[in-house]
Amino acid sequence: MQPNDVPFLPRGVRTQFDKLRQVEVLLGPERVLILDQVGVAVLERLDGTTSLRGISLALSDVYDAPLDVIEPDVIAFVLDLKEKGMVHVKPH
Repeated sequence: MQPNDVPFLPRGVRTQFDKLRQVEVLLGPERVLILDQVGVAVLERLDGTTSLRGISLALSDVYDAPLDVIEPDVIAFVLDLKEKGMVHVKPH
């Protein structure tokens, strides 16, 4: 996965607030993943047009952290979700 790749949520996958657990979750076919604050921040930026680099830059500003620290974490998170079939990626 490269910084210029563009991640997006495939059809049937979405985020939702779970009232019972009081947390954000990622819902997919036969799957539920509990999200932390950073996971929510990344997934909110998966719009199908913004690259991993763009997402990382935005989060770098929000969390006042260096890009070289944020970007590997964003890529690892998205890659993990891709391997679980919860995110698709358009190469660029």
